[in-house]
Order: sequence, then C-alpha cells, then structure tokens
Amino acid sequence: MLSVRLALAALGRPLPAFDLALRRYWEHQHPGELLEDYLDRGGLAARFGKALPQQMQSALADVAQALMLPGTVGSAIGQVTGALVGALRERRQTVRALAGCARLADLLESEPDLDALSYYPHLLAWELARTPPAKRVTPVILLDAFEEIGDRTHRDFERFLQRLVWLMPNAFFVITGRSRLQWGDEALQGQLDFTGPTAWPGLATRDTAPARTESPAPGRERQMLVGDFSFEDSDDYLARRLSVDGRPLIDEGIRRVIGQRSHGLPLYLDLSVMRFLDLRRSGNTPRPADFDHDFPALIARTLSDLTAPERNVLRSVSLFSSFDITLATRAAGLPRQAPALRLVERPFVRETPFELWPFHLHSLIRATIRGADDQTDDRWSPADWHQAAGRAFAALGEQWRQGSDQDRLLLMGCLRQGLAIARDFALGLDWLTDAAWTYVGDSVWEPLDLVAGAEEEGAAVTAADALVELLSALARRQHENRARTAERLLAVTDTGLLPAELSDMAVYYRAKAQRDLGQTEESRQGMRLVADGGGRLAPNARRGLAHLSRLAGDFTAALEAAERLGWEGRHHRVVGDVQWVQGDMPLAAHAFEAARAEGEEHGKSGEAAMAQAMRAFTLAFTSDPSADAEIDLGEHLLAQVDLRAATLDVRIAALLRDAGTDAGVEERAQALAAEISTSGLLFIQAKLELARAFHHAIRDDQAGLASSVSRLRELTREGYYAYYVDIAHFMADLLLDTPSRARWLAEQRTVRQRWRALVLDRRALLASGPTAGAR
Repeated sequence: MLSVRLALAALGRPLPAFDLALRRYWEHQHPGELLEDYLDRGGLAARFGKALPQQMQSALADVAQALMLPGTVGSAIGQVTGALVGALRERRQTVRALAGCARLADLLESEPDLDALSYYPHLLAWELARTPPAKRVTPVILLDAFEEIGDRTHRDFERFLQRLVWLMPNAFFVITGRSRLQWGDEALQGQLDFTGPTAWPGLATRDTAPARTESPAPGRERQMLVGDFSFEDSDDYLARRLSVDGRPLIDEGIRRVIGQRSHGLPLYLDLSVMRFLDLRRSGNTPRPADFDHDFPALIARTLSDLTAPERNVLRSVSLFSSFDITLATRAAGLPRQAPALRLVERPFVRETPFELWPFHLHSLIRATIRGADDQTDDRWSPADWHQAAGRAFAALGEQWRQGSDQDRLLLMGCLRQGLAIARDFALGLDWLTDAAWTYVGDSVWEPLDLVAGAEEEGAAVTAADALVELLSALARRQHENRARTAERLLAVTDTGLLPAELSDMAVYYRAKAQRDLGQTEESRQGMRLVADGGGRLAPNARRGLAHLSRLAGDFTAALEAAERLGWEGRHHRVVGDVQWVQGDMPLAAHAFEAARAEGEEHGKSGEAAMAQAMRAFTLAFTSDPSADAEIDLGEHLLAQVDLRAATLDVRIAALLRDAGTDAGVEERAQALAAEISTSGLLFIQAKLELARAFHHAIRDDQAGLASSVSRLRELTREGYYAYYVDIAHFMADLLLDTPSRARWLAEQRTVRQRWRALVLDRRALLASGPTAGAR
C-alpha cells in the first residue's frame, strides 16, 4: 500500500481520505516510529521521493482546520479522525469534500489492523476518481512473482491482494506468476472474497488461451499464459540483452545454439546470458560449444516454489512424453491426486486437451530434469529413479489392460512410452509382450517413432532394446527394402535377448521377407520352424507354407492347406490367392470378400484392407462395372493403415482397369515398376508385369507382349511364380514354349480359356463404344 501511495505522490496533492486512514493505521501499528524513518531505511524515500509525509501532514492539518480543531491538536491523528467521523455522521457542511466517500467513516471507526488496511484501496480509488481531469492518471500496478504470496491452501495474503485489485477498478493491474490465477473458479468460494466467472468474467478457465494461438474476442482476454519464444524472438532477445555501441555482444553463432537449445524457454535464455557474462569475466572468449549445456540451476529455479509432493510428481512425469493426472499420481507413488492437479497448472506443463494424455512437460524442462546434474537438497538417487520408472511402467500397463482391445491410440501410446521407459531403465518386458502381439495382430504398422536410447543403434543390451528393434523393423518394412528388413530381424534373433514367443515373431517375419525376396527355401525353413513350435504365429506360418506351395505352382496342396487354416490362418484370403490364378475371378472375388468381412468382424482393419486390395485387383481383370467402386473402397481402407504391398496391389488394379485403353497405361506401369524395384517385393514386380501382359494382349501388341514375357521369365527364373509366364501365354492364346509345371485345379485347357476370355471380354467392351472402357 505504501508503494502505491508513494508512486501517486507524484500527483503533487494530498489524498486526504486515504492519507488519514493510513496515518491512523501507522501510528496504531508502529507507535513511536516515524513514517519518514521507515521510508528512509527501506529505500522507498530514495526511490519515490519524500513528498508523502508532507502530503499526509498537509491532509491532517487541512482536516483539523476544517473541523476548527486547535493547531496543537493537528498532529494527533486520533483526535482528528474521531472528530472527522462525528462530522461525517452528522453531515456537517465543513467536511462536505470528504462526505462523498461513503465508507470513510466506517473505515476510520474500525480497528486499524491488517484486515482494515486491505480495504483502504477503496479510499485510494475514490481519491483517484475525484482528481481533477488535468491531473488524472491510471496507475499501472505490477504484482510480480505472484506465486510467492503463499500456497493454494493458505490464501490469507492472497485475499488481501485480491481486495486491492477488486477495490481499485480505476487502476490497471498486471499480475504475473508461475501459476494460473484462479479467481474465476467457483470452487474457491469461501476462501476468497470475490470468486467465480460473474466476479471475474475474463479470468474464467474457458478464456485462458495457450500462447501463440488465435486470440479470443477483443476485450475478453484477461489472463494469458506466456508461452515459449519463437526462434526469432529468442534471437532478438539475446541480441538486445547485451550490446556495445548498439551492436549485439553475443555473436550470431552463439545466439543460434542458445536459441535451439532453449526451445524458447525464457529462463534458459536468461541463464545463458549469465553464463556468457561469467565466461567473459573469467577471461575466456565464449564459443558456441560453451552453450551446448544443461543448467542445473534450471532445475533449482523450477523446483524452488513447489511443495515436496509436487517436486516428486514433476520428476516422475519427466519419465513420460505425455501424461494424465492418473499416470502422474501413480508414477509418483502418491495416495492422492492433489499434487498432480496443482502441478499441471504450472506454465511449464503444457496441455493439449484432445490428446490421449493431455499434459506434457516443456521439452527443455523434461530433458534437464532427467539429464542435468541435480544438486537440489531432495535430489533423487539412481535407485529413486529406477523405482519411479517401475511405477510409471506399471501405470502404463494398467491403463492399457483396462482399455479396449480395439483402441489403437491407447495401444500405440502405451507401447511408445512403455518401450522407452523399459529400455532406459532395463526393466523386464512384462505387459509389453502382450502389447507387442496386439500391435502386430492387426497389420496396421503405425510407426513407433521412438527416440534413440542411450546405447548406440544396434547395440541391444536388454530385452526392451531388442523388442524396440523388432517392432521398428516390422513397421519400417513397409518403407524399406525387404533385404534390409531380413537383415534387421536376423540381428534381433541373434541377440538371444527376446523370450521364445517374441523370437518366433522375428523368425516368422524374416521368413515373410525372404519369401518376398524370392529366397523361398530359406523362407520355408523359417515358416516350418515357427509352425512346428505351436506358438501364437503357428497358424500364420502354416499359411506361409500354403503360400509357398502356391508360389511353386502346387495349387492343389495350397487349397488343401487352406481348408485347415481357419480364421487364424486367414483361410479365405489363401483361397482367393489360389483361385484368381486359375482365372476364376468370381470365385476369387467372393473369397476375398469373405476374408474382408471376417477381418471386419474381428476388428482387424489391416486384414480387411489387404483382402479388399486383392478383391479390387481380381475384379479389375474383368468387365464388372463394380471394379471402380472396389478400387475406391480399397484405397479408403488402406488410408487407415500402412501396408505397402496391398497399396501397390490397388495401384496395379487401377492399371488393370484401364488395360487396353490409351490412358497412359504403359507409362504409368514403368513409373510404378521403378518404385517397386526399391522395395525388394519380387512378387509385386511379377504382378505388375502380368498386368502389362494383359494390357498388351488386349491390344494384340505382340512386341509388347514378348517384352513382358521376357521380363516375367527373368523375375521367375528360380521357379517360383513361373506360372505367370504360362498365364501370359494363355492371355494371348499362344502355345507354351515348355510344358507347364503348375498343378492347376482344373484342366490346363480350362484355365487357358478363362484367361483368354478375360482378354476377349475387355476387347469387346472397348469396341462397343468410345467411352465404354475409358475413364
């Protein structure tokens, strides 16, 4: 109150209503101590000048004179205020200048204690309101570091400061602190005098916007969360913070390193400036490398005003990339959520309301708490960190197990965070094993995007390291050459770190990659090993063996195997893969439709997408008008998953749909061939070449057909998919150069007739009109 009144002394006039009340309070609370001496000792007089005591004395004398009190009584504040109260109650004309202040008499009569003092701002606001227009001002009052007034339980001092703000509507208050101002919350009724959105409409939670977002409606924003500086703002601050002759003292290279390291955190920028000055004082020339640095002081400054439970929660949630209140409380090992609820109000905790876990620490704060040399008194030992990691890991597993099996968002979130914690703290796999099986079971293959651990890439030392590499290899195989996938999976199995069932996973998917690469014998060995083991992937491995039979042209064996596979072995899809090669497109399309429906029934979107991709591919050979819709559906389903081979199947289907037309089929096929060649997907290359042969057969392009047959021979020279060469001959009604080695389900003549009929039907469609077969 003294600071505000001293600043207003610059008006050059007494403020008698306030000055009398303040003088009475002072003499009652500080008997025998002169206000002038107090101001001199505190440095306030030097800062604001010595006008206040004289103005207060002048106000006292003026009132005494108006009341016709003896001059010797002019300095006795008790006598003056008593007489003034009486005059105000009696509405005497002599005090009409002060009579307009309705609460003055009540405040002068009340006990001059701290509670009464907190209402004196009303008197100050009244005095400001009646200041002559020529001298009228709007005080700007800054209440900085507001968090230091107390905690969120004991709010006595906060109540006094709130009265100051409430009772001075003609002043502009800027309140800054580390925590959100809660006065707009209804729940504080009874703890503070003025609460809720009616009293503070601009402070309601809904009006609190994060930094750097679109501002709310003009005039409604009263509380702003100060966010990170942009890189440009950080550089501007550092350039202006220290300068010599108008030029930045911190050079551009150092500013760049500091800006990148700071993530825009103002406190980090401030600490970096102090480090720069310390280096110069010690005679060193600061270099950019000097600022690739963690500041332990950042931890101390961040923790300084947190309670012990809040500090416990903060360190615990640094283990998470994002969290909610339940995770934070469980990881901290606390019985109640109150510390976590208080912590998330801090500005270094960011909130994204619509995320799975809405809260996350500022990235620099998180990295510093986990990585810097913590010298605080209650710092954690390695054992403390390990125990917290165990609690955090268990809490993630509990959330995953309590969620729905179909909740991929929850699965991926728990996998990413759980794998990182288990890897960083050498924890056992526990629930991660089941989560990994759920991840691979749907063939969706979302990227895990795990940040590299402390160990170098490839240097797996724990089971979690190996599982991270296994799942990353499976996800990346949609974007890497299959040879790279096989290499990575072999390295995983060679570590010997995974339990047997997860080692089976690596062996099975390596066998799939080998099959795609044309290494069919190695693939057969891997599939047989997994199938004989009887584990979770045994049905898949038996399907893999059926596929290998189909690749070799033993369609009878493949179909017989399909009858024993059941849903786990994706029997309908195996039947469809066998039947389309026979030229029986209706039967194959029906099988793929059944496979898609079964996938949807079991909630396996990846399986449904793969089956639909092959249904679109199959029907694209025909003149069925539904082919366009089937391709569109395939694209729609694949947009939700990451399946490279199936996506290529749909793109080949689009070529087949346009086969025989002038829609740039050959040019599109060449571009697609170049893309496929980088994937190592040998069977997709063969499928594409078969589609080109279909196009040439429709157009009766003998040269083009001969080129396609030649490429098919090269692609199938190991004997697998060799029947594609036979089918190309069937399409063009050409005799085979050598007898077919395939075991067709029907007589070879029947198969030949079916494929030739597809070509003739397309020719007839194209001949029926200029737009009949064109898009």
